[in-house]
Amino acid sequence: MSGVSEFEAARAQEIVEDLGVSGSVRLATELVSEALGLITDEPDTLDLKIATAALSEMRDAYAMFAPYKGERKVSIFGSARTKPDDPLYAQARDLAARLAEQGWMTVTGAGPGIMMAGMEGAGRDRSIGVSIRLPFETGANSIIEGDDKHVAMKYFFTRKLMLIKESQAFVCLPGGVGTLDEMFELLTLTQTGKGVPVPIVLLDEPGDPYWESVHELILQLVRRGLVSESDTSLYTITDSCDEACRIIERFYSNYDSIRFVGDILIMRMRQGPTDEQLAELNSEFAHLVESGRIVRSSPFKVEVRDNDQVDLDRISFAFTKHGYGDLLRMIGVLNSYVD
Repeated sequence: MSGVSEFEAARAQEIVEDLGVSGSVRLATELVSEALGLITDEPDTLDLKIATAALSEMRDAYAMFAPYKGERKVSIFGSARTKPDDPLYAQARDLAARLAEQGWMTVTGAGPGIMMAGMEGAGRDRSIGVSIRLPFETGANSIIEGDDKHVAMKYFFTRKLMLIKESQAFVCLPGGVGTLDEMFELLTLTQTGKGVPVPIVLLDEPGDPYWESVHELILQLVRRGLVSESDTSLYTITDSCDEACRIIERFYSNYDSIRFVGDILIMRMRQGPTDEQLAELNSEFAHLVESGRIVRSSPFKVEVRDNDQVDLDRISFAFTKHGYGDLLRMIGVLNSYVD
Protein backbone atom coordinates (compact mmCIF):
# COMPACT_ATOMS: atom_id res chain seq x y z
CA MET A 1 0.00 0.00 0.00
CA SER A 2 1.35 3.39 -1.00
CA GLY A 3 1.36 6.24 1.49
CA VAL A 4 -1.21 4.66 3.83
CA SER A 5 -0.82 5.26 7.55
CA GLU A 6 -1.02 2.50 10.13
CA PHE A 7 -4.30 3.99 11.35
CA GLU A 8 -5.81 3.96 7.84
CA ALA A 9 -4.66 0.39 7.25
CA ALA A 10 -6.09 -0.78 10.57
CA ARG A 11 -9.35 1.07 10.02
CA ALA A 12 -9.65 -0.39 6.54
CA GLN A 13 -9.18 -3.89 7.92
CA GLU A 14 -11.92 -3.27 10.47
CA ILE A 15 -14.31 -2.02 7.78
CA VAL A 16 -13.70 -5.04 5.55
CA GLU A 17 -14.21 -7.40 8.48
CA ASP A 18 -17.41 -5.58 9.50
CA LEU A 19 -18.74 -5.89 5.96
CA GLY A 20 -18.16 -9.65 6.06
CA VAL A 21 -16.06 -9.68 2.88
CA SER A 22 -14.91 -13.24 2.21
CA GLY A 23 -13.18 -13.02 -1.19
CA SER A 24 -10.06 -11.09 -2.21
CA VAL A 25 -9.78 -9.73 1.33
CA ARG A 26 -6.28 -8.32 0.85
CA LEU A 27 -7.26 -6.34 -2.24
CA ALA A 28 -10.50 -5.17 -0.64
CA THR A 29 -8.53 -3.91 2.35
CA GLU A 30 -6.07 -2.09 0.10
CA LEU A 31 -8.94 -0.44 -1.78
CA VAL A 32 -10.53 0.85 1.42
CA SER A 33 -7.11 1.94 2.74
CA GLU A 34 -6.39 3.96 -0.39
CA ALA A 35 -9.85 5.55 -0.27
CA LEU A 36 -9.30 6.54 3.35
CA GLY A 37 -5.84 7.84 2.48
CA LEU A 38 -7.22 9.93 -0.37
CA ILE A 39 -9.83 11.47 1.91
CA THR A 40 -7.30 12.32 4.62
CA ASP A 41 -5.01 13.86 1.98
CA GLU A 42 -7.77 16.46 1.57
CA PRO A 43 -7.39 16.89 -2.21
CA ASP A 44 -9.15 19.75 -3.92
CA THR A 45 -12.80 19.32 -4.82
CA LEU A 46 -12.21 18.51 -8.50
CA ASP A 47 -9.68 15.76 -7.74
CA LEU A 48 -12.03 14.18 -5.21
CA LYS A 49 -14.94 14.51 -7.62
CA ILE A 50 -13.02 12.72 -10.40
CA ALA A 51 -11.94 9.87 -8.11
CA THR A 52 -15.45 9.42 -6.72
CA ALA A 53 -17.17 9.51 -10.11
CA ALA A 54 -14.64 7.12 -11.66
CA LEU A 55 -15.08 4.57 -8.88
CA SER A 56 -18.87 4.90 -9.07
CA GLU A 57 -18.84 4.38 -12.84
CA MET A 58 -16.59 1.34 -12.57
CA ARG A 59 -18.85 -0.17 -9.92
CA ASP A 60 -21.92 0.32 -12.13
CA ALA A 61 -20.15 -1.19 -15.13
CA TYR A 62 -18.82 -4.19 -13.19
CA ALA A 63 -22.36 -4.91 -11.96
CA MET A 64 -23.77 -4.58 -15.48
CA PHE A 65 -21.21 -6.98 -17.01
CA ALA A 66 -21.26 -9.51 -14.14
CA PRO A 67 -24.13 -11.71 -15.40
CA TYR A 68 -22.32 -12.18 -18.73
CA LYS A 69 -18.89 -13.26 -17.47
CA GLY A 70 -19.16 -16.60 -19.24
CA GLU A 71 -20.19 -15.11 -22.59
CA ARG A 72 -17.72 -14.50 -25.39
CA LYS A 73 -17.74 -10.82 -26.33
CA VAL A 74 -16.44 -8.78 -29.25
CA SER A 75 -16.07 -5.00 -29.02
CA ILE A 76 -16.81 -3.10 -32.23
CA PHE A 77 -15.39 0.40 -32.68
CA GLY A 78 -16.19 2.89 -35.43
CA SER A 79 -17.61 6.27 -36.31
CA ALA A 80 -20.82 7.60 -34.77
CA ARG A 81 -21.31 9.56 -38.01
CA THR A 82 -21.65 6.58 -40.35
CA LYS A 83 -25.08 6.65 -42.00
CA PRO A 84 -27.35 3.60 -42.41
CA ASP A 85 -26.90 3.70 -46.21
CA ASP A 86 -23.09 3.64 -45.94
CA PRO A 87 -21.50 0.29 -46.94
CA LEU A 88 -19.50 0.40 -43.69
CA TYR A 89 -22.77 0.33 -41.75
CA ALA A 90 -23.66 -2.91 -43.52
CA GLN A 91 -20.19 -4.31 -42.78
CA ALA A 92 -20.61 -3.71 -39.05
CA ARG A 93 -24.18 -5.02 -39.01
CA ASP A 94 -23.35 -8.17 -40.96
CA LEU A 95 -20.24 -8.87 -38.89
CA ALA A 96 -22.13 -8.64 -35.59
CA ALA A 97 -24.94 -10.83 -36.95
CA ARG A 98 -22.53 -13.56 -38.02
CA LEU A 99 -20.66 -13.48 -34.74
CA ALA A 100 -23.94 -13.63 -32.81
CA GLU A 101 -24.78 -16.81 -34.73
CA GLN A 102 -21.46 -18.21 -33.46
CA GLY A 103 -22.30 -17.34 -29.85
CA TRP A 104 -20.63 -13.95 -29.46
CA MET A 105 -22.13 -10.90 -27.76
CA THR A 106 -21.39 -7.47 -29.25
CA VAL A 107 -20.11 -4.63 -27.05
CA THR A 108 -20.20 -1.09 -28.44
CA GLY A 109 -20.30 2.48 -27.25
CA ALA A 110 -24.12 2.43 -27.60
CA GLY A 111 -24.23 5.50 -29.84
CA PRO A 112 -25.34 5.95 -33.48
CA GLY A 113 -23.45 5.00 -36.63
CA ILE A 114 -21.20 1.93 -36.47
CA MET A 115 -22.20 1.34 -32.84
CA MET A 116 -25.87 1.10 -33.74
CA ALA A 117 -25.06 -1.04 -36.79
CA GLY A 118 -23.26 -3.56 -34.58
CA MET A 119 -26.19 -3.74 -32.17
CA GLU A 120 -28.63 -4.01 -35.05
CA GLY A 121 -26.75 -7.04 -36.33
CA ALA A 122 -26.32 -8.68 -32.94
CA GLY A 123 -29.87 -7.89 -31.77
CA ARG A 124 -30.85 -6.39 -28.44
CA ASP A 125 -30.46 -9.68 -26.54
CA ARG A 126 -26.84 -10.11 -27.71
CA SER A 127 -25.80 -6.44 -27.33
CA ILE A 128 -24.07 -4.61 -24.48
CA GLY A 129 -23.68 -0.83 -24.49
CA VAL A 130 -21.22 1.46 -22.71
CA SER A 131 -22.16 4.99 -23.68
CA ILE A 132 -20.54 8.33 -22.96
CA ARG A 133 -22.49 11.34 -21.74
CA LEU A 134 -21.81 14.20 -24.18
CA PRO A 135 -23.57 17.53 -24.69
CA PHE A 136 -24.25 16.77 -28.36
CA GLU A 137 -25.42 13.16 -27.92
CA THR A 138 -28.80 12.47 -26.38
CA GLY A 139 -28.01 9.04 -24.95
CA ALA A 140 -28.03 5.41 -26.01
CA ASN A 141 -29.34 4.34 -29.39
CA SER A 142 -32.86 2.96 -29.73
CA ILE A 143 -31.73 -0.66 -29.78
CA ILE A 144 -30.13 -0.72 -26.31
CA GLU A 145 -31.88 2.22 -24.62
CA GLY A 146 -33.63 1.13 -21.42
CA ASP A 147 -31.92 -2.27 -21.43
CA ASP A 148 -30.18 -3.63 -18.33
CA LYS A 149 -27.15 -4.30 -20.55
CA HIS A 150 -26.38 -0.61 -20.90
CA VAL A 151 -24.38 1.75 -18.70
CA ALA A 152 -23.65 5.45 -19.26
CA MET A 153 -20.31 6.97 -18.25
CA LYS A 154 -18.96 10.47 -17.81
CA TYR A 155 -15.27 9.82 -18.44
CA PHE A 156 -13.69 8.44 -21.58
CA PHE A 157 -10.98 6.63 -19.63
CA THR A 158 -13.47 4.58 -17.58
CA ARG A 159 -15.55 3.92 -20.69
CA LYS A 160 -12.54 2.68 -22.66
CA LEU A 161 -11.56 0.45 -19.74
CA MET A 162 -14.93 -1.29 -19.84
CA LEU A 163 -15.10 -1.48 -23.63
CA ILE A 164 -11.74 -3.26 -23.62
CA LYS A 165 -11.59 -5.18 -20.33
CA GLU A 166 -14.58 -7.45 -20.90
CA SER A 167 -14.02 -8.51 -24.52
CA GLN A 168 -11.99 -11.31 -26.06
CA ALA A 169 -11.91 -9.90 -29.60
CA PHE A 170 -11.98 -6.48 -31.25
CA VAL A 171 -13.05 -5.13 -34.63
CA CYS A 172 -12.32 -1.54 -35.63
CA LEU A 173 -14.07 0.07 -38.57
CA PRO A 174 -13.12 3.48 -40.01
CA GLY A 175 -13.83 6.42 -37.74
CA GLY A 176 -12.54 9.69 -36.44
CA VAL A 177 -10.28 10.70 -33.57
CA GLY A 178 -12.24 8.65 -31.02
CA THR A 179 -12.02 5.46 -33.07
CA LEU A 180 -8.29 5.93 -33.66
CA ASP A 181 -7.81 6.58 -29.94
CA GLU A 182 -9.55 3.30 -29.12
CA MET A 183 -7.59 1.39 -31.77
CA PHE A 184 -4.20 2.73 -30.70
CA GLU A 185 -5.00 2.11 -27.03
CA LEU A 186 -5.75 -1.50 -27.92
CA LEU A 187 -2.42 -1.79 -29.72
CA THR A 188 -0.59 -0.13 -26.83
CA LEU A 189 -2.11 -2.44 -24.23
CA THR A 190 -1.26 -5.52 -26.28
CA GLN A 191 2.21 -4.30 -27.26
CA THR A 192 3.19 -3.58 -23.66
CA GLY A 193 1.57 -6.62 -22.07
CA LYS A 194 -0.91 -4.53 -20.10
CA GLY A 195 -3.62 -6.43 -21.94
CA VAL A 196 -3.79 -10.13 -22.80
CA PRO A 197 -3.25 -11.28 -26.39
CA VAL A 198 -6.44 -10.82 -28.42
CA PRO A 199 -7.46 -10.77 -32.08
CA ILE A 200 -7.62 -7.18 -33.34
CA VAL A 201 -9.22 -6.88 -36.77
CA LEU A 202 -9.20 -3.62 -38.75
CA LEU A 203 -12.19 -3.94 -41.08
CA ASP A 204 -12.55 -1.84 -44.23
CA GLU A 205 -15.11 -2.03 -46.99
CA PRO A 206 -13.83 -3.34 -50.36
CA GLY A 207 -11.84 -0.67 -52.14
CA ASP A 208 -11.46 1.54 -49.05
CA PRO A 209 -7.78 2.06 -48.06
CA TYR A 210 -8.55 3.62 -44.65
CA TRP A 211 -6.75 1.03 -42.53
CA GLU A 212 -4.00 0.54 -45.10
CA SER A 213 -3.23 4.25 -44.65
CA VAL A 214 -3.02 3.76 -40.88
CA HIS A 215 -0.81 0.71 -41.47
CA GLU A 216 1.52 2.86 -43.57
CA LEU A 217 1.82 5.28 -40.65
CA ILE A 218 2.82 2.39 -38.39
CA LEU A 219 5.36 1.23 -40.98
CA GLN A 220 6.89 4.70 -40.82
CA LEU A 221 7.31 4.17 -37.08
CA VAL A 222 8.97 0.83 -37.83
CA ARG A 223 11.38 2.44 -40.31
CA ARG A 224 12.27 5.08 -37.74
CA GLY A 225 12.93 2.40 -35.13
CA LEU A 226 10.14 3.71 -32.92
CA VAL A 227 8.25 0.40 -32.82
CA SER A 228 9.29 -3.16 -33.64
CA GLU A 229 8.43 -4.76 -36.96
CA SER A 230 6.74 -7.57 -35.04
CA ASP A 231 4.24 -5.02 -33.70
CA THR A 232 2.51 -5.11 -37.08
CA SER A 233 1.47 -8.65 -36.11
CA LEU A 234 -0.76 -7.20 -33.39
CA TYR A 235 -3.54 -6.53 -35.91
CA THR A 236 -4.96 -7.85 -39.17
CA ILE A 237 -6.47 -5.75 -41.95
CA THR A 238 -9.29 -7.14 -44.09
CA ASP A 239 -12.26 -5.92 -46.11
CA SER A 240 -14.23 -9.16 -45.67
CA CYS A 241 -16.76 -9.88 -42.89
CA ASP A 242 -16.23 -13.59 -43.47
CA GLU A 243 -12.49 -13.20 -43.02
CA ALA A 244 -12.94 -11.07 -39.89
CA CYS A 245 -15.13 -13.77 -38.34
CA ARG A 246 -12.67 -16.47 -39.38
CA ILE A 247 -9.76 -14.59 -37.76
CA ILE A 248 -11.65 -14.26 -34.48
CA GLU A 249 -12.87 -17.86 -34.37
CA ARG A 250 -9.49 -19.25 -35.40
CA PHE A 251 -7.72 -17.33 -32.63
CA TYR A 252 -9.55 -19.47 -30.09
CA SER A 253 -9.67 -22.71 -32.08
CA ASN A 254 -7.09 -24.30 -29.76
CA TYR A 255 -5.60 -21.50 -27.64
CA ASP A 256 -7.69 -20.56 -24.62
CA SER A 257 -5.92 -18.06 -22.36
CA ILE A 258 -2.73 -17.02 -20.58
CA ARG A 259 -1.87 -16.39 -16.97
CA PHE A 260 1.27 -15.17 -15.23
CA VAL A 261 2.51 -16.77 -12.05
CA GLY A 262 5.42 -14.60 -10.99
CA ASP A 263 7.68 -14.34 -14.04
CA ILE A 264 6.31 -17.51 -15.60
CA LEU A 265 3.85 -17.23 -18.47
CA ILE A 266 1.35 -20.08 -18.72
CA MET A 267 -0.51 -20.69 -21.97
CA ARG A 268 -3.61 -22.87 -21.80
CA MET A 269 -5.00 -24.77 -24.80
CA ARG A 270 -7.28 -27.66 -25.61
CA GLN A 271 -4.59 -29.73 -27.35
CA GLY A 272 -0.99 -29.42 -26.24
CA PRO A 273 2.11 -29.92 -28.41
CA THR A 274 3.69 -33.24 -29.28
CA ASP A 275 7.38 -33.72 -28.50
CA GLU A 276 8.23 -32.66 -32.05
CA GLN A 277 5.99 -29.59 -31.89
CA LEU A 278 7.44 -28.60 -28.51
CA ALA A 279 10.94 -28.77 -29.98
CA GLU A 280 9.79 -26.54 -32.87
CA LEU A 281 8.32 -24.01 -30.43
CA ASN A 282 11.63 -23.86 -28.56
CA SER A 283 13.50 -23.35 -31.81
CA GLU A 284 11.22 -20.71 -33.34
CA PHE A 285 10.42 -18.73 -30.17
CA ALA A 286 13.61 -19.08 -28.14
CA HIS A 287 13.98 -15.29 -28.20
CA LEU A 288 10.83 -14.99 -26.05
CA VAL A 289 12.32 -17.13 -23.28
CA GLU A 290 14.31 -15.34 -20.59
CA SER A 291 15.86 -18.54 -19.25
CA GLY A 292 15.29 -22.25 -19.53
CA ARG A 293 12.93 -23.67 -22.13
CA ILE A 294 9.29 -23.86 -23.09
CA VAL A 295 7.92 -26.90 -21.24
CA ARG A 296 4.65 -28.73 -20.70
CA SER A 297 3.08 -27.94 -17.35
CA SER A 298 0.51 -29.22 -14.94
CA PRO A 299 -1.82 -26.61 -13.43
CA PHE A 300 0.06 -24.38 -10.98
CA LYS A 301 -1.10 -24.31 -7.35
CA VAL A 302 -2.70 -20.90 -7.75
CA GLU A 303 -4.62 -22.12 -10.80
CA VAL A 304 -5.89 -25.12 -8.84
CA ARG A 305 -6.88 -22.83 -5.98
CA ASP A 306 -8.85 -20.62 -8.36
CA ASN A 307 -10.16 -23.57 -10.40
CA ASP A 308 -8.74 -21.72 -13.39
CA GLN A 309 -8.99 -23.87 -16.54
CA VAL A 310 -7.40 -26.82 -14.73
CA ASP A 311 -8.64 -29.34 -17.32
CA LEU A 312 -6.74 -27.75 -20.20
CA ASP A 313 -3.26 -28.60 -21.51
CA ARG A 314 -0.48 -26.13 -20.72
CA ILE A 315 2.93 -24.91 -21.70
CA SER A 316 4.94 -22.46 -19.61
CA PHE A 317 8.17 -20.50 -19.78
CA ALA A 318 9.99 -17.52 -18.30
CA PHE A 319 8.80 -14.80 -20.67
CA THR A 320 11.09 -11.95 -21.67
CA LYS A 321 8.10 -9.58 -21.32
CA HIS A 322 8.64 -8.04 -24.71
CA GLY A 323 7.88 -9.20 -28.23
CA TYR A 324 4.13 -9.50 -27.79
CA GLY A 325 3.65 -9.54 -31.55
CA ASP A 326 5.67 -12.75 -31.66
CA LEU A 327 3.62 -14.07 -28.75
CA LEU A 328 0.58 -13.69 -31.01
CA ARG A 329 2.46 -15.62 -33.68
CA MET A 330 3.05 -18.38 -31.14
CA ILE A 331 -0.69 -18.54 -30.52
CA GLY A 332 -1.14 -18.99 -34.26
CA VAL A 333 1.24 -21.95 -34.16
CA LEU A 334 -0.64 -23.48 -31.21
CA ASN A 335 -3.86 -23.16 -33.20
CA SER A 336 -2.30 -25.02 -36.11
CA TYR A 337 -2.23 -28.16 -33.95
CA VAL A 338 -5.95 -28.65 -34.54
CA ASP A 339 -5.97 -28.07 -38.31
